[in-house]
Amino acid sequence: MPTHDGPPIPAEFLPPFAVCAPEVQVAPFVLCSPHSGRTYPPSFVALSRLGPLSLRKSEDCFVDDLFQPVARAGVPMIAARFPRAFLDVNREPYELDPELFHEPLPDYANTQSVRVAGGLGTIARIVADGEEIYHHKLPLAWGMARVEQLYIPFHAALAELIETTRRRFGYAVLIDCHSMPSASMAPAGGPRPDIVLGDRFGASADGKITRFLKEALTAFGYEVHMNRPYAGGYITEHYGRPARDVHAVQIEINRGLYLDELALRPTAGFSKLQNDLQSLTPLLLNDLPALLEHRAAAE
Repeated sequence: MPTHDGPPIPAEFLPPFAVCAPEVQVAPFVLCSPHSGRTYPPSFVALSRLGPLSLRKSEDCFVDDLFQPVARAGVPMIAARFPRAFLDVNREPYELDPELFHEPLPDYANTQSVRVAGGLGTIARIVADGEEIYHHKLPLAWGMARVEQLYIPFHAALAELIETTRRRFGYAVLIDCHSMPSASMAPAGGPRPDIVLGDRFGASADGKITRFLKEALTAFGYEVHMNRPYAGGYITEHYGRPARDVHAVQIEINRGLYLDELALRPTAGFSKLQNDLQSLTPLLLNDLPALLEHRAAAE
């Protein structure tokens, strides 16, 4: 039970995640889609100075749908049901913004991170393009209720999926699935590649995994960059422990490949990208595990 009184969490967000769990898991992979929640209940919209379409600017639109073919092939996938504008599970649990709440924050809150300074902490103050989300500051209890009733159960379920996979196969590979604005929607700084793979510059995953993924995606015709501008967020950093047989790789997909970024509707490119991911799946499920197991046998 939560220890802080707060407003009811919208019923649409409970349970806080959906898990696509195959009857038989066929390979040591876990998919995570933490930012694809796209339900905006009236109670949340009423708190905000923005409409639902503006609130969705922080959303990784339809990323969970893009990876459904991989999940159906025998890989568990966990996806948040709440949107990133309501709560961001790709942050520390208490990475909280003092400008957002009426009361002083507890001593254990991380108020000094770069993400908090930018207004994008565990409970965001702004959407991705810098617009303020809320009419007024929030009671601290409301923020604590979101962490306790949504964040903590989400991460408990993700950790269990990873540990179950590690025990079953001897190791686990977490693929953290995201999307990024295209060149036309991104801030100044040049065009974005099609895909960015992040492994915290080698700290969160065996380099064989990221090289394999880069080569496979490049073979499908995509421009793939490594770690820049996205090296991986909290989920990649927190769960990626190669020395403990858990690897984590973040994948960022350019929204221009599959999405009308103004209307937030899938384009004709959605099917092509989804089909490419489906075609990639046999390589992911067969060739990559064989590569890692060969390496382990040689050590």
